[in-house]
Amino acid sequence: MKHLLLGASGQLGHDLLEAFSERYPAEEVVPATHQQIEISDENAVRKLLGDVRPDVVINTAAYSQVDACEDDPNLAFSLNAVAPLYLARASESIGATLVQFSSDYVFDGAKRVPYTEQDAAKPISLYGMSRLAGENIVQLYSSKALVIRTCGLYGVAGRHSKAGNFVETMLRLAGSGKPLSVVNDQVVTPTNTRELAQSLIPLILEKRHGLFHMTNAGSCTWFEFAKEIFRISGLDPKLSPVTSAEFGARARRPAFSVLDNAALRNAGHQEFGPWQQALAQYISKR
Repeated sequence: MKHLLLGASGQLGHDLLEAFSERYPAEEVVPATHQQIEISDENAVRKLLGDVRPDVVINTAAYSQVDACEDDPNLAFSLNAVAPLYLARASESIGATLVQFSSDYVFDGAKRVPYTEQDAAKPISLYGMSRLAGENIVQLYSSKALVIRTCGLYGVAGRHSKAGNFVETMLRLAGSGKPLSVVNDQVVTPTNTRELAQSLIPLILEKRHGLFHMTNAGSCTWFEFAKEIFRISGLDPKLSPVTSAEFGARARRPAFSVLDNAALRNAGHQEFGPWQQALAQYISKR
C-alpha cells in the first residue's frame, strides 16, 4: 500500500516514519510537511492526493495550542475541522482510507472512570470543540475513516521544535533553577508517540475503520507526571502542586480525561505498556 503522511515533521509523524521504516519497509510512505502542503487549502489538498494517489492518508497535522484556540477560533476550526473536511472529500474521491487524530479534550471530564469510544463527547473548550468537529466531519464524508483519540503526546521530535512537549518543557525549566508549579487536579494518560505509532500501523494495514482510543496504560495528574520525569532523570527541582484555578489557563481542561482502549482490545490488539515504562524508555534515549 502507498501511504501519504501529513505532518511528517511533527512528533507523531516523525515516529510513524521511523516505525514504517523499521517494521514495515515494504510499505511505501510519502511524507509531506506543512512547508510542502497547506491542508486548509482545498485545491492544494486535491492536487496532492491526485498526484500521489495514496491508498491511505494519515493526517497528523493539527492546531494543538489549547489556550491559543480561545483567542483564534477561526484558525482552530480551519486546521482541526475544515482541513479534515477537505482531506475527507479528496480521500473519498480516490477511494483512500483517511486516518484522522483527535483528543481526549472532546470529553468534559465529569466521569471518574476511563472514557470508552461509546461515551458521549462533551467538549468544554474551543480546542475540544474543533477536534470533535473534525471527528464528525471525517466520519460523515469518508466511508473509510479511521479516527484515533489519544492523550498527552510526547515524542523525540519535540526536542527540536519550538512547541516542544511536556517532558522537554519540564526538563528545560528544571535546568533554570526556578521553582515550578504544575496542575494537580487534571488526570490524564501521558502517551509516547513511538508506542502509538507502532500500535497504529497494524490497524491501518488491517484496513480498520471507525473510532479507536489509543493511549499508554494508567493515569496521573500533570503534577505526578512531572514528578516522575524528574525522578527518572535524577533531578530534584522545587516542584509545587497547584489547582487549575490557581494556574489560571485561559481554556478550561477536563478534570479527568483518561481513555479506555476498549475498541483496540475488542479488535484483538495488545494493550499499550504503562505510561511510566514508556516515559523511562523515552528519557533513556535522550
